[in-house]
Amino acid sequence: MVAGFFSPLSSLGSPGIDELRWAVPVRAGDVLTATAIVLENRRSASKPDRGIIRTAITTRNQDGATVLTLTAINLILANPSSTGY
Repeated sequence: MVAGFFSPLSSLGSPGIDELRWAVPVRAGDVLTATAIVLENRRSASKPDRGIIRTAITTRNQDGATVLTLTAINLILANPSSTGY
Protein backbone atom coordinates (compact mmCIF):
# COMPACT_ATOMS: atom_id res chain seq x y z
CA MET A 1 0.00 0.00 0.00
CA VAL A 2 2.83 2.38 0.83
CA ALA A 3 4.53 1.78 -2.52
CA GLY A 4 1.40 2.10 -4.63
CA PHE A 5 -0.89 4.59 -2.95
CA PHE A 6 0.96 7.93 -2.92
CA SER A 7 3.75 9.04 -5.21
CA PRO A 8 7.11 9.34 -3.44
CA LEU A 9 7.55 12.61 -5.36
CA SER A 10 4.44 14.25 -3.91
CA SER A 11 3.98 12.58 -0.51
CA LEU A 12 5.05 14.82 2.36
CA GLY A 13 4.38 12.32 5.14
CA SER A 14 1.59 12.03 7.64
CA PRO A 15 0.75 13.90 10.82
CA GLY A 16 -0.93 10.73 12.10
CA ILE A 17 -3.99 8.51 12.00
CA ASP A 18 -7.41 8.64 13.63
CA GLU A 19 -9.91 6.03 14.71
CA LEU A 20 -7.57 3.02 14.63
CA ARG A 21 -9.42 -0.21 15.43
CA TRP A 22 -8.00 -3.74 15.54
CA ALA A 23 -11.16 -5.86 15.21
CA VAL A 24 -9.72 -9.36 14.79
CA PRO A 25 -6.24 -10.76 15.52
CA VAL A 26 -3.93 -11.22 12.54
CA ARG A 27 -2.00 -14.49 12.47
CA ALA A 28 1.10 -15.64 10.61
CA GLY A 29 0.03 -16.90 7.19
CA ASP A 30 -3.06 -14.68 6.93
CA VAL A 31 -3.59 -13.09 3.53
CA LEU A 32 -4.58 -9.44 3.97
CA THR A 33 -6.33 -7.15 1.50
CA ALA A 34 -6.66 -3.39 2.07
CA THR A 35 -9.04 -0.91 0.49
CA ALA A 36 -8.82 2.87 0.71
CA ILE A 37 -11.56 5.44 0.15
CA VAL A 38 -10.72 9.14 0.02
CA LEU A 39 -13.04 10.94 2.45
CA GLU A 40 -11.75 14.49 2.01
CA ASN A 41 -9.14 16.44 0.12
CA ARG A 42 -8.41 20.09 0.73
CA ARG A 43 -5.62 22.60 0.43
CA SER A 44 -3.86 23.52 3.66
CA ALA A 45 -4.91 26.98 4.89
CA SER A 46 -1.55 27.66 6.55
CA LYS A 47 0.66 26.13 3.82
CA PRO A 48 -1.11 26.43 0.44
CA ASP A 49 1.61 24.44 -1.35
CA ARG A 50 0.25 21.34 0.44
CA GLY A 51 -2.93 19.34 0.32
CA ILE A 52 -4.45 17.33 3.16
CA ILE A 53 -6.09 14.02 2.31
CA ARG A 54 -8.19 11.96 4.75
CA THR A 55 -8.63 8.33 3.75
CA ALA A 56 -10.68 5.50 5.28
CA ILE A 57 -8.70 2.27 5.18
CA THR A 58 -10.17 -1.17 5.80
CA THR A 59 -8.09 -4.35 5.92
CA ARG A 60 -9.67 -7.81 5.65
CA ASN A 61 -8.25 -11.30 6.01
CA GLN A 62 -8.66 -14.25 3.66
CA ASP A 63 -12.03 -15.09 5.25
CA GLY A 64 -13.39 -11.60 4.57
CA ALA A 65 -13.30 -10.61 8.24
CA THR A 66 -12.39 -6.98 8.89
CA VAL A 67 -9.18 -6.99 10.92
CA LEU A 68 -8.31 -3.28 10.88
CA THR A 69 -9.99 0.06 10.21
CA LEU A 70 -8.42 3.50 10.41
CA THR A 71 -8.60 7.00 9.03
CA ALA A 72 -5.27 8.12 7.57
CA ILE A 73 -4.26 11.76 7.22
CA ASN A 74 -1.63 12.50 4.57
CA LEU A 75 0.11 15.64 3.36
CA ILE A 76 0.59 15.92 -0.39
CA LEU A 77 2.43 18.45 -2.51
CA ALA A 78 -0.27 20.55 -4.22
CA ASN A 79 -0.20 21.90 -7.75
CA PRO A 80 0.36 25.65 -7.32
CA SER A 81 -1.36 26.53 -10.62
CA SER A 82 -4.72 24.94 -9.86
CA THR A 83 -7.29 24.57 -7.11
CA GLY A 84 -7.34 20.77 -7.54
CA TYR A 85 -4.77 18.15 -6.66
